[in-house]
Amino acid sequence: MDLLKKDSVDLLRKMVAVPSVSFEEEKVADLISSALESYGIEPVMVGRNVIARNKSYAEGKKTLVLDAHIDTVPAAASYTRDPFDAGADPDRVWGLGSNDDGASVVSMIAAFRYFYSKEDLPINIVLALSCEEERSGPDGARLLYSADGPAETRLSGWGLIGEPTGMKAATSERGLLVLDGEAKGVSGHAARNEGVNALYIALEDIETLRNFDFDRVSPKMGRVKLTVTQINAGTAHNVVPDLCTFVVDIRPTEKYTNAEIVAMPQKEANPTLNPRNLKNCSSATYEGSPLLAAVERLGIGTFSSPTTSNWMRTGRDAIKMGPGESSRSHHADEYILVSEIGEAIEKYIEFIETFYGNSLE
Repeated sequence: MDLLKKDSVDLLRKMVAVPSVSFEEEKVADLISSALESYGIEPVMVGRNVIARNKSYAEGKKTLVLDAHIDTVPAAASYTRDPFDAGADPDRVWGLGSNDDGASVVSMIAAFRYFYSKEDLPINIVLALSCEEERSGPDGARLLYSADGPAETRLSGWGLIGEPTGMKAATSERGLLVLDGEAKGVSGHAARNEGVNALYIALEDIETLRNFDFDRVSPKMGRVKLTVTQINAGTAHNVVPDLCTFVVDIRPTEKYTNAEIVAMPQKEANPTLNPRNLKNCSSATYEGSPLLAAVERLGIGTFSSPTTSNWMRTGRDAIKMGPGESSRSHHADEYILVSEIGEAIEKYIEFIETFYGNSLE
């Protein structure tokens, strides 16, 4: 166990030093693949994704996929440290991606190593470390869990999604809809009271959206959350704008399909609302799932997550659980505590052992 913890922290420090913003993960994927090989594991590269399966893997068994992502968001301008310098602090690892999602990556690798050579596993265990998660790209988890993806991630079974949750288990998570709104008016000179101001039209419609009520309430996630987050209009101070565009962020629950959510506000608001995609649906652990049984048996706290992850792309029964805190993600001076990594490795191992016993009941 001490070796697993040391190797995990050492690997994470190396990962932080390699820039791996979404769509540019080649070098960090190569680094992780080389580390797995040094541990005696034979990884498979699927584009910029890294896949590995346990030694006694068998086609007839169901699969537990350990899923985490290797990409990061760009570094915030407000960093006071070098975002690619993990530092030498013995108690924490600094840097971009250390918390989201490097700590989950290295902790899951350690847990996978623990089970890798066991001959009597009743299930397959597959490690799936994906690219493009932060940007919902087509060549990350969407590829891995599609009909065109590798056989290992297409087998029926379950998912353990590694994201910073303080090692609590998210048993549901909201989806994500981004709508591009557009209000049209007529341009004119501001001094002569000409035209129809598209900005004013948009403001009225934004107020309608702000007060829109999605009346179906999820017992786990509550109400659908809608927030207008961006607005843009005008070309000059003295020209009445004939176009105003704005962006709406919506966090769906399982009580509505994404198509339903898009259609409902359109009936009360005048502007065109165009979804960027309808694929980012909400997720929830299946009722009666052996994942839930393991969570309950171990006394792990549960919650409903407001953020999306690869879960929605797996198409399988899953929970989301990993080291670190979501509040540190996408913030300057990101870090993870070394103790959090050690605790995660132990809890992942304990959870997997408890889970595969429950999966046979």
